[in-house]
Amino acid sequence: MIEIDNTLISDEMLEKKFVCDLNACKGECCIAGDAGAPLEQAELKILKRILPDVLPYLTEEGKKAIEEKGVYEIDEDGELVTPLISTGSKPCAFVVFDEKNIAKCGIEQAYLDGKIDFKKPISCHLYPVRLSTSNAYTLVNYNQWSVCKPACTLGEQLGVKVYKFLKEPLVRRFGAEWYAKLEAADDWSDTQKA
Repeated sequence: MIEIDNTLISDEMLEKKFVCDLNACKGECCIAGDAGAPLEQAELKILKRILPDVLPYLTEEGKKAIEEKGVYEIDEDGELVTPLISTGSKPCAFVVFDEKNIAKCGIEQAYLDGKIDFKKPISCHLYPVRLSTSNAYTLVNYNQWSVCKPACTLGEQLGVKVYKFLKEPLVRRFGAEWYAKLEAADDWSDTQKA
């Protein structure tokens, strides 16, 4: 583990390789799983505010799920998550599909089109990293999931470490200074291995 400020970062962030390969996985992380994407408390207000601008992007099933459940639900662990179209392994209510049938985020599409100022929930932006807390620390852990095997393969081919692939969301969540410290820790680690 690497300690930076009030975070503990798993070594896998600097050791594992990862680059999303949507053509291979088809955005399966937005579809598979037992619950929606984790949400931070502050994001609930944002999701309610941007919802009118996001709804036109969503599928009819997604709109119906949000109408019935709202912009979030509480999962089995008592955590705030995005709603699913139905229970079990079903798409997130905010999922949309492109012309190649790749699952993408309707929130992000509204953002890219300049309709809203919020890219998407930070847990989605950070994936395959998951955040949790322990005492006074935020734990920053690489989450290995079989649906991301193509991303691991592509990351290995391109030689891109997890944290480098996730520079934008890590800076968004923790700041540029924090990210610079992570880069420095990685550089130091590389010199120790040489």
